[in-house]
Amino acid sequence: MEIDIFYNQWETMDLLKAVGALIAGVILGFERELKDKAAGLRTITLICLGSALFTILSYKMGMGATEDATRIASYVVSGVGFLGAGVIFKDAFSISGLTTASIIWVAAAIGMSIGFGQFSIAFNFLICSLIIIHFGGFVNRKFLSTIVLKNIEIKINETDYEVRTSLENELKSYCKRQELVRLENSGSFIYFFYECKVYTSKLKQLEKYLLKQEVIQSFSL
Repeated sequence: MEIDIFYNQWETMDLLKAVGALIAGVILGFERELKDKAAGLRTITLICLGSALFTILSYKMGMGATEDATRIASYVVSGVGFLGAGVIFKDAFSISGLTTASIIWVAAAIGMSIGFGQFSIAFNFLICSLIIIHFGGFVNRKFLSTIVLKNIEIKINETDYEVRTSLENELKSYCKRQELVRLENSGSFIYFFYECKVYTSKLKQLEKYLLKQEVIQSFSL
């Protein structure tokens, strides 16, 4: 009778862990889905559920709180790294996907916490993660960031190609770094596509400079 009660308690706890991991994964994944990222609601939720499942199996097969209980779960840490690397992209000197990769990592950690039955730890770190996800960008833009990444498209007449050198030299005074990522000749016009790290304090000055240049037929910033 006592054995039956023991297994019933475990089954109930496993169900609670699955539901907890599902809720945590949905909460973290929903924010990525709204921003149309590579890893969205389904991906983050499945990572959280999978991490919880591996941890539950590791704990059960390791017969409780022993060194063997963490043997399977330890591979979740390295395995989830491959998933995180898959959403990181590098284009010129800009890198995207780092936040999504970090959320994948955190989702796995929260899932493992739930798998070990540490609901309070998982909940606290879930709240901390949501705070930094939603307010970290604002704090960074408002108080920390001095540089903003801008894609600048400039259109000039083909006959004015000689101004390219002076134009790029002028852009350097507003940017920490710039790179010509594409050059396009369309009819009688030439299009320059730059990727620039613009000083936030000089962004307005850059806009005024581009507006005043008569040689520039049009631009987008």
